[in-house]
Amino acid sequence: MDRIRVTVNGRERTGEGAGPHTRLLDWLRAEGLTGAKEGCAEGECGACAVLVARPDGPGRSRWTSVNACLPPAAAFDGQELVTAEGLGTAAGACTPERLHPVQREMADRGGSQCGYCTPGFVCSMAAEYYRPERHAAGEDAPRTGTDVVGADHAAERERGPNGFDLHALSGNLCRCTGYRPIRDAAYALGDPEETDALRRRQAEPPPPPRPTRLAAGDAEFARPAGLDELFERLREHPDAQLVAGATDTGVEANLRHARPPLTLAVDRIEELRRIEVGSDRIEIGAALSLSEIERELAGRVPLLDQLFPRFASRLIRNAATLGGNLGTGSPIGDSAPALLALGASVVLASGEHEREVPLDEYWTGYRRSVRRPGEIIRAVRIPLPLAEHCAFHKVAKRRFDDISSVAVGIAVQLEDGAVSSVRIGLGGVAATPVRARATEDALTGRPWAREGVAAAAATMAGEGTPIDDLRASARYRSAMLEQALLKFWAQTPVDPGPEVSP
Repeated sequence: MDRIRVTVNGRERTGEGAGPHTRLLDWLRAEGLTGAKEGCAEGECGACAVLVARPDGPGRSRWTSVNACLPPAAAFDGQELVTAEGLGTAAGACTPERLHPVQREMADRGGSQCGYCTPGFVCSMAAEYYRPERHAAGEDAPRTGTDVVGADHAAERERGPNGFDLHALSGNLCRCTGYRPIRDAAYALGDPEETDALRRRQAEPPPPPRPTRLAAGDAEFARPAGLDELFERLREHPDAQLVAGATDTGVEANLRHARPPLTLAVDRIEELRRIEVGSDRIEIGAALSLSEIERELAGRVPLLDQLFPRFASRLIRNAATLGGNLGTGSPIGDSAPALLALGASVVLASGEHEREVPLDEYWTGYRRSVRRPGEIIRAVRIPLPLAEHCAFHKVAKRRFDDISSVAVGIAVQLEDGAVSSVRIGLGGVAATPVRARATEDALTGRPWAREGVAAAAATMAGEGTPIDDLRASARYRSAMLEQALLKFWAQTPVDPGPEVSP
């Protein structure tokens, strides 16, 4: 094929001029849809946000906000998008006489000044506006509230009386207006009307994924129809670039001008998009987005519930996958410390074979792993039962939407006031994510008491090989490792057991 076809604002557009490496943002702007803008080219500011119809269970869609500056336009072949221009009518450019409720509230409450970031805010806000689980509360509901998950309050959330989760906007930055009027606009939104076209659209399935092959010059983008075709292409081109959400490869393309000869999209391959919960393990498909995993697991893994709100932003989590986060091999990928603490393994598959590798044996060096040419990460497995006590601690310059200086995942099982088992995963302190094995040994079998934990925390300060860089000094990283364990101990009291009558 020499062009793609994408439904944008209710109208099918041929992707004339879009090549294998053309970004979605650039193609939309070339089509005259200039509301989405480039601010950072890294997925951190949200000025480029648009809506895409994603699967939401059998026969339903969910309007999902994603960054347009990172993925290639070819990744949206056959899919359905809505930009800020299309919100008002759901099938064309909006007009001052027919603003979408989100646009109207932003205008009425002064949520826009220079306007550069406004279209992105509007799209992220619209995704939350249409979130099926969001419902307006009574008029006497508190204006803000918190849903605390985990002892360190890492997942603290603000919600309005209308159920609007303000962290839906965590990936959008405003450079001049200030956030109060934007928050006021978000909290003023009611429920979508029954006649709302975009709300009605969610009751129908999204367009099915379709095989795509777009070539130009020496470059090619392809979406295989399934695993068999993917493995066939990998046998021919074992070094092909695999892409799901493009939250990492998109940055490489924007900042380092990476242009792989062959890009293979795996995000819509059904075999990579399943969650299976068994008696002894949970298996998570490598191509599910973090937001999809969060909804599907619905609190089954408390440690992941602590991780997700601290992982970048909602815009990124709507696209990023566990397979991609682990596959890049970054020592500061946030999922690795939590998964190491959970004792997770990765399922590596090729056309003929499949093998399971414990995650703590997966990395062999900086951005290197045991994965062979032609192999993919098919799934992540978490063994059951889970440890009773857990925490995810992330130290960064910003609380949300930032890269960690240090990340710590801890999972501890206590019996009769002593540590019966413990796993601790660390990120940002070595060339790869690592287990804090010396600390685990110092804790195992010993009382969960301050003296012993303090000694283990001192051991943890020496784990890894932290360095000085722009995010933190080696000394600071070591101090944060020690404090993470002390903090966890302070927030995890020993169960005194039943009282005994004298």
